[in-house]
Amino acid sequence: MGVLTEFKEFAMRGNVIDLAVGVVIGAAFGKIVTALVDKIIMPPLGWMIGRVDFSELAWTLAPARIAADGKEIPAVVIGYGDFLNTVVQFVIVAFAIFMVVKFINRLARKKQAEPAAPAAPSEEVLLLREIRDNLKH
Repeated sequence: MGVLTEFKEFAMRGNVIDLAVGVVIGAAFGKIVTALVDKIIMPPLGWMIGRVDFSELAWTLAPARIAADGKEIPAVVIGYGDFLNTVVQFVIVAFAIFMVVKFINRLARKKQAEPAAPAAPSEEVLLLREIRDNLKH
């Protein structure tokens, strides 16, 4: 079996395609959440705290300077504002996934709670019941 044939069989399996669809949807969902946090949630939060843009929050460890040879050395900065934005994004994504899993679990519990219909008796059982009933009379 050739490598291309094996790859085609591998790629066409349902799990691989489902995974690919999940990755694409997850990436799109990540962009939506990033936009939600950066453009909708954090600006009002920063405004309420005191007109703070969280993405601009940083600790400067060493300011930018010009070296002796004339080259500019950039500042050494810890951008904790971007980290805060990322944490909020993570919380939103985690909550959304939690809600989806909770919904799926609820559906699974409902399916388990429904009692299964009793199986119809076999022909042998029906015949034995008929014989029993005939013997009683």
